[in-house]
Amino acid sequence: MTTTISETVHQTKLSKKGRKAIVAGSIGNAVEFVDWAIYSTFSSIFAHHFFPPGDDIAALLSTLAIFAVGFIMRPVGAAVMGSYADRHGRKRGLLFTITLMAVATLAIGLAPTYEQVGIAAPLLLVLARLAQGFAAGGEFGSASAFLVESAAPKRRAFAGSWQQVSVAAGVLIASGVGTVITTTLPDDAIDSYGWRIAFIFAASLGFVGLWLRRSVEETDSFATGKQRVQQADSPRRHNAFVRMIVDHPGASLRVFGITIAGTLLYYMWVNFMPTYASVTTGIPLNLALLANVIAMIVFIVLLPFGGLLSDKIGRKPTMAMFAGGFLIFAWPAFTLLNGDFWTLLAIELIGVVLLVGYSANCAVIMAEQFPPEVRATGIGLPYALAVAIFGGTAPYVTTWMNTSGFGDWVWAYASAAAAIGLVVYLTMPETKGKELD
Repeated sequence: MTTTISETVHQTKLSKKGRKAIVAGSIGNAVEFVDWAIYSTFSSIFAHHFFPPGDDIAALLSTLAIFAVGFIMRPVGAAVMGSYADRHGRKRGLLFTITLMAVATLAIGLAPTYEQVGIAAPLLLVLARLAQGFAAGGEFGSASAFLVESAAPKRRAFAGSWQQVSVAAGVLIASGVGTVITTTLPDDAIDSYGWRIAFIFAASLGFVGLWLRRSVEETDSFATGKQRVQQADSPRRHNAFVRMIVDHPGASLRVFGITIAGTLLYYMWVNFMPTYASVTTGIPLNLALLANVIAMIVFIVLLPFGGLLSDKIGRKPTMAMFAGGFLIFAWPAFTLLNGDFWTLLAIELIGVVLLVGYSANCAVIMAEQFPPEVRATGIGLPYALAVAIFGGTAPYVTTWMNTSGFGDWVWAYASAAAAIGLVVYLTMPETKGKELD
């Protein structure tokens, strides 16, 4: 009986090292995603500063296109930094990504306008966004592997959920910064320098995250994977990207498929909904951001419980509830959206509750597909490809649909993604209880 109790505690209780990893990893990840999310939060405000004057809609679309361009670099960052983290350690990879993100964000906050330097202004914006995309691409795989590998065996989804808690916290902080600035400053001050304050503040948080990450220890799983790589016969097999493609093509495709619905719906609801609602319904941006902040608080509180539910009943049913729920909810959500604050808040709240099924699971499911020697690459690269194709383009596509007379069909765009996700989640193998090296 004593052995059984001891084994149960080992399976479910986080060690001191595991708790420290969750705290340091989550806080670092959160501040990095403040830097990433602040762009979409203020895109409708600073857009006209970086492009020729005269057409604010064209400037917004151009700024959102640059938002999408940042996602093109995410697969590159995932491949390069994932291989680096699989070869040299999760900690070293995470230190690099947060430094790059902070520097790129600071560059946007200090960038000159089109009126000051002409075509150099949008070019500088593109370069900074590409650097942010590279950093964000490298972040997800390394952070997810780090958190899941630090967990007790029967608390892996719970530990992995903190990756998304930290991402959501970053978006919440970005929305909170947006709410404060748009509420306390007059419009001309927001347009002139308020948005710059937001970027500079976000960059400073990134350097705080760098300091926190320096204190964490490397995971035991990384040491296991490194030993296997050193014993490999072929030097080519030391490359995590090659090993992922050759040895784990099915798992890589599965990660891509798992991400499609989650990333598109996440970016529609969490990142872009305030701007979308403000532009399409006329609700003041500060009220739209307030609804987003409230919804994000609820989302963050629910995520760890979603992880615990997944650890109890499995990955497949919780993911299927997310996709099935959005398949039903997409049409009424976009049909009922209007300029009323309470309607927007209700739509946001229902959406984030459904998103818990995906976000609490994504890190752990992806980590459970791969051995440690390719885990950061295997998580990061297929995920980043799906995010680039479906997540990064979501704000642009929805804005284009509304400005081109197809606004009544945005719900179908969301429903199609949910339907694809439902098929993937119902047909994938259950990984709850799988042994993790």
